[in-house]
Amino acid sequence: MRKHGKYLAISATLAVAGAMVISPQAVAAPGPLADAAAQTARTPLERQVLAPGDGWASLGPGTTGGSAAADANVYDVSTKAELQAAFASAGSLPKIVRVHGTISANTAEDGSPIICEDYAAGTGFSLEQYLSDFDPATYGTGQEPDGPQETARRAAAGKQAKSIRIDIPSNTTIVGATAHSAIEGAALRINGATNVILRNLSFRDSADCFPAWDPTDGDEGNWNSEYDLLQVINQSTNVWIDHSEFTDAPHFDDEQPLYFGRPYQVHDGAVDVTNGSDLVTMSFNRFADHDKLLLIGSTDSPTRGDPGKLRVTIHHNTFENIGQRAPRVRYGHVDVYNNLFKESAANSPVPYVYTLGAGIESHLYAEANAFILPEGVNTAGIISRYKGSTIATVKNAVNGKAVDLRAAYNAAATPENQLANDTSWKPTLRTKVHPAQAVPGILNGTTGPIYTAGGTP
Repeated sequence: MRKHGKYLAISATLAVAGAMVISPQAVAAPGPLADAAAQTARTPLERQVLAPGDGWASLGPGTTGGSAAADANVYDVSTKAELQAAFASAGSLPKIVRVHGTISANTAEDGSPIICEDYAAGTGFSLEQYLSDFDPATYGTGQEPDGPQETARRAAAGKQAKSIRIDIPSNTTIVGATAHSAIEGAALRINGATNVILRNLSFRDSADCFPAWDPTDGDEGNWNSEYDLLQVINQSTNVWIDHSEFTDAPHFDDEQPLYFGRPYQVHDGAVDVTNGSDLVTMSFNRFADHDKLLLIGSTDSPTRGDPGKLRVTIHHNTFENIGQRAPRVRYGHVDVYNNLFKESAANSPVPYVYTLGAGIESHLYAEANAFILPEGVNTAGIISRYKGSTIATVKNAVNGKAVDLRAAYNAAATPENQLANDTSWKPTLRTKVHPAQAVPGILNGTTGPIYTAGGTP
């Protein structure tokens, strides 16, 4: 771990001087046509804060992350150990972490790689034996696995969790030093923290080495994986996720085998916001080749602290070849506008299920989004109902044509699954809202990691 921008093209002295003359409250240029080089030349990427009015995360004290960090709390990291040391060193003080290259979470303290067999070593777990012990033909389908191999699986999974789960503390800004910076294999968590900014990073492949078989999950049973690429949990607040990429690459679930006739799924969510968390803005990100994207809301039960929280804005993101939950909402007020959803049935490694999930007591407002769907994907399937009663869909477009998404859904839905128009609220914390037909052009080349930190494009 190095401090003071030693990896960067500018000198440490110049970096300190820049931090002194530029206000730490300088806001990021909000428009979708913002130029990466121009923006970072004005204010270093790592010193930018969320602009006022840019989504729910701008509410309250706003989201400034570690923009006010003293020079001693600016870290350049290229390994998991350095990343964790930076978090530990600064604690809850404002801090900036610039990620260089690709950080792998499946590594030991000395940086050597850890593979699934290493986690299983010493636990007694054997996938071959696990499959034999819990084969539905002999074990049945009426109860979840229980026995020595399930105990061993849990032990091996615990070893992996200890390695890849990384908690991000309050008052932190994490940025990719370049557009090629990545964190791979990690299950990152903003866990009971506040005021966090993540920008200009690729988050990849938080694969679970030890998915759990549950024969009681659905009609045929399912393999369930444990890890999301990023969790915002346990009453975390004021989080801004911007210009980042979330993907299963390079290991896609469609490349996994079938066991008991079901996909051996090793990935879970991309970004989940649950357990009473609140005030989150996701902007200009790229979500690609992933099944379960954005779960907002823990369970249908109100006991997790979700009612009255889960206020999330999702704008100017691209979703390419995704399966479902973009987002799926329980309880929260979620504003989804000016996003591009693009499906390619012929080439996608992820089967399309639906996009907008209306869960229990959800308030989902979808405006001016663009959907590009291939032949065979019905517009009525963009929305799916999960005990929700209302949804607002305004001026969206499918394949360039204006479509009332709620009306299309209701026309195909049974009477008991109809969704009423949600007139209970109207989002106001927004940047400019563009016509849906303009969204594909506006977002071309502007989502995902495109910046260079430190003011050097």
